[in-house]
Amino acid sequence: MSFKKILASASAIALFATGAFADGLVGIAMPTKSSARWISDGESMVEQFEEAGYETDLQYAEDDIPNQLAQIENMITKGVDVLVIAAIDGTTLSNALENAAASGIKVIAYDRLIRDSGDVDYYATFDNFKVGVQQATTLVDGLKERFPDVSPWNVELFGGSPDDNNAYFFYDGAMSVLQPMIDDGSINIVSGQMGMDTVGTLRWDGAVAQARMDNLLSANYTDQQVHGVLSPYDGLSIGILSSLKGVGYGSGDMKMPIVTGQDAEVPSVKSILADEQYSTIFKDTRALAGVTVGMVDALLKGSEPEINDTSTYDNGVKVVPSYLLEPLPVTKENWEERLIDTGYYTMDQIK
Repeated sequence: MSFKKILASASAIALFATGAFADGLVGIAMPTKSSARWISDGESMVEQFEEAGYETDLQYAEDDIPNQLAQIENMITKGVDVLVIAAIDGTTLSNALENAAASGIKVIAYDRLIRDSGDVDYYATFDNFKVGVQQATTLVDGLKERFPDVSPWNVELFGGSPDDNNAYFFYDGAMSVLQPMIDDGSINIVSGQMGMDTVGTLRWDGAVAQARMDNLLSANYTDQQVHGVLSPYDGLSIGILSSLKGVGYGSGDMKMPIVTGQDAEVPSVKSILADEQYSTIFKDTRALAGVTVGMVDALLKGSEPEINDTSTYDNGVKVVPSYLLEPLPVTKENWEERLIDTGYYTMDQIK
């Protein structure tokens, strides 16, 4: 499905019968403002909910789990009609959600699956396995383009935060592409570090990723070069690139390795245009907000929200009915079409 069709579909879900929405209060719990992506998510939801006639209570927890729990409990006490939660740690909310259910408050997990609770009603997200597939595919495309005569390619792997369920889908999706190439010798993981228990990056922290890349380079690349780095998020990519540039990659005869990313954050888009980061994955927060507004409207009207997946997301207690949106890979070749022409960014923000 094309981006325009995705956005049009999401907008249709969100704006269907606008003006006929029942008034209600929606509690929106976001993880942090340290990522531009979450700021955009919050702003998109507030805008679309208010256009649809709802009041909102938007709270950011700054990656502090007790803070997010307190914010959610406060929303329950205030009497919100629905909770939309992007969890910091998807395993820590069971008691709070029991309280929400006891108060008749419906819960939508937003982008990150809430685990170990039967009180999650719906899940709005992107196809997270496909995100990983796209990251690995652009990594391989970049390796073929920049290092066509190299065999095998030396690659290192980074994973997302182990307390974020999405991180495992990103990693598994990527490995569905990379593992066969590792097995046939096309790709060499020089450090031998594989698996989310080894390559995960707690809280998606770019400084942690940079420090780990420093260690990988000093321990494994004194007499050979790294050709590619699988990075699942732009904030990690920027840290990884800083490490690479710090030892001379991108200058002289040391070509910049192919580094992936996710979320199409402005610094990474600029990095792609500067031939540093190679790719990112665009997940349009406006479309995801639109789907979420549609879910809330259906719930508060007593009807069934639109879903398109009833099998993928088992949270340990139940399979959570989900709506999955399509992610889109972004490179130097297509960034303008996907990020500017769609109105997500203006040219002034990037140039």
